[in-house]
Amino acid sequence: MIIEMLSTGDEVLQGDIVDTNAAWAGQQLAERGLKFSRRQTVADDLATLVEVMDECCQRADWLLVNGGLGPTSDDLSAEAAGKLLGVPLELNQQWVANMQQWYRQKQREMPPSNLKQAMLPQGAELIDNPVGTACGFIITHHQCHVLFTPGVPSEFKHMLSHSWLPRLSDGDSTRVKRFFAFGLSESGLAQQLADIELPAGVRLGFRAARPSIEVKVFSQKVLTPEIKRVYELIRAQLKEQLFSEDNGNWAEFVQHKMIAKGLKLTCAESCTGGMLASQLVSVPGSSAYFERGFVTYTNQAKVQMLGVSSQLLEHYGAVSVEVAQAMAKGALAHSEADLALSITGIAGPDGGSDDKPVGTVCFALATAQSCFTQRLLLTGRTRQAIRETAAATALDMLRRYLNEQPIWGDYDLIRRIQTEQS
Repeated sequence: MIIEMLSTGDEVLQGDIVDTNAAWAGQQLAERGLKFSRRQTVADDLATLVEVMDECCQRADWLLVNGGLGPTSDDLSAEAAGKLLGVPLELNQQWVANMQQWYRQKQREMPPSNLKQAMLPQGAELIDNPVGTACGFIITHHQCHVLFTPGVPSEFKHMLSHSWLPRLSDGDSTRVKRFFAFGLSESGLAQQLADIELPAGVRLGFRAARPSIEVKVFSQKVLTPEIKRVYELIRAQLKEQLFSEDNGNWAEFVQHKMIAKGLKLTCAESCTGGMLASQLVSVPGSSAYFERGFVTYTNQAKVQMLGVSSQLLEHYGAVSVEVAQAMAKGALAHSEADLALSITGIAGPDGGSDDKPVGTVCFALATAQSCFTQRLLLTGRTRQAIRETAAATALDMLRRYLNEQPIWGDYDLIRRIQTEQS
């Protein structure tokens, strides 16, 4: 299947707006084993739009046109579609009623200019947009189906998710199975799986999305014993580094396990500044297990909020396994939780030393009975990358604990300096 995308708008072409819609659509296709063969951006010029759309339709099975469905004079997509087909635009009364209802729900009066958004090419198939006023539609030209979509990201994503991607999936014969691992490089993972013999028609794809990495197995839709065997071989190779299948959201896994075990969690963060807690509560229902979080960025905050000894901070420094342990135990003492995670480190770009370079991060996982700590040197070119890897490493410690696996993982991208259990 040949799929192309055409983004419209001077503001996109000039770089005033970053085309996040195209990136998101590409990711959605990749998850289904599909891809764009071409992506183009065209200015707000009627003749150019018609010319480029005609060229695309002579090559593609599907053309996705994004933008130009608004109520202003530079929104030209519907008009271009009409000229492409050689048909007039007609006022779609059904969409007029939809827009009027949309404005009534917001207790606003619909401006007359919005009627332009109901002017569709004669014979076009209307595509609903319950989150906005831009009407999507589909036409066919040169046996190519052309879907016109709004440029507003929330409207674009809803329309693709509910009206277009299901159509592609129904006509697609590809199965995509995903495995998510942590602590491996893309090249290291590829090498680790290199000896797996793949049946005909089966291929592997790799996507590095720090701090995790994804392995995709593309195969035919029918799940055969040979394909199942590939899945089992990948599981056997990844072992404890495999943290999820099909869903790369660690927080969902943690939530499921914590609730199933009847456990409560708290966390104390320094260099991640609440990033860990934010990831945990991003999943609906997290209040069933996440008790509270502490962001103790300064030494004073560690002393006041967690009861960390000022002498301990002075002797070992804030970035030490001793302080990480005190933070985790202090979080337990000042909460109603059963488990506590703590993170303290140097995210950079400044603040490092020969003994503790930028990327040095200390972690602790504490229970009422024991505490596991480790000091790692995280790789990352930016402050944000180090913080993201630190939050992921803490989640990996928790995942391993909940799975009754060794707490300290074997990472090829992270250097372990020190581990302790008390």
